[in-house]
Amino acid sequence: MSDPDLPPFTEAFATTRDGSGTGFVLAQIEANLAAAGRGRGRGPILWVQDRRATQEAGLPCLRGIAATGLGMPILRVGARGAAEALWAMEEGLECAALSAVVGEVWGNPKALDFTATKRLALRAARSGVPVWLLRQDAAADLSVAPERWRLVSAASEANPLDARAPGEARWLAELFRSRRRTPGIWMAGHDRAAHRVDLAAPLRDGPVGAGGGHAPADTSRAVGGGRRA
Repeated sequence: MSDPDLPPFTEAFATTRDGSGTGFVLAQIEANLAAAGRGRGRGPILWVQDRRATQEAGLPCLRGIAATGLGMPILRVGARGAAEALWAMEEGLECAALSAVVGEVWGNPKALDFTATKRLALRAARSGVPVWLLRQDAAADLSVAPERWRLVSAASEANPLDARAPGEARWLAELFRSRRRTPGIWMAGHDRAAHRVDLAAPLRDGPVGAGGGHAPADTSRAVGGGRRA
């Protein structure tokens, strides 16, 4: 069974231009499965995409997925539209042998309404299989999801081997709804060795002449300074 403290249903809003949603969702899945004791050698992940999400965001990159530390296979389903994608997700959530279900839906289709999110949440809670709904290029509408994120790619960490090469991915992550912690905005990074997603207060530009152009990191509770997911 999954960790009861982890949300059974999470939504992530991102743009297809930078791939931030896919990277963050993969990192969170790896961290959550590790926290729940469902790591390597467990069941596959069901990954469902509607046609428009596939056209705009492309197919999941297996090499990139493997690099996150996920040790289970990916079962991909390509659906014609949002209604078919939601049906495939619901059917997948009936299978307790899966480690997780990921659904990618583009925009705000009529099929993805409040009732549809409630059905996903109920099935995920019943089976114990966590579900992530990746909303590509969408506006946040009504949903029962207990956690909802907005994501944007940020500059990567420094590469210790080559200063000109990119390092580990980072995201500017806004948790705008949560039933288990205070919403806020963080700079997020994936600590693969510790199997977690670290959340740190983002740096902000300061006024001219103040400390070389950068203000100290905001440590208020509203942005979750130094917290880890």
